[in-house]
Amino acid sequence: MRPKVTIVYCSQCRFILRAAWMAQELLMTFAEELEELTLRPGTGGVFDVLLNDQPVFSKQAEGRFPESSELKQLIRDRIAPDKDLGHSDFR
Repeated sequence: MRPKVTIVYCSQCRFILRAAWMAQELLMTFAEELEELTLRPGTGGVFDVLLNDQPVFSKQAEGRFPESSELKQLIRDRIAPDKDLGHSDFR
């Protein structure tokens, strides 16, 4: 089974647009590698990205939102280490 990404966003803070944009970026980059990408509403300022229910990025832990290129690298390193990310790749 291919990996699943979940983006948990704070609906009270209206992080839905950022979550949807990040989902689009990930789906465009990992269209062949991912089984699904889910947006899950939450509360309390949350913006977490999970891969197979394991944390990849947490706004609370990092004190900021992830950059698109940063998130792509974090996911790539776990599911497709040899994938070239083009201009987003800072290895």
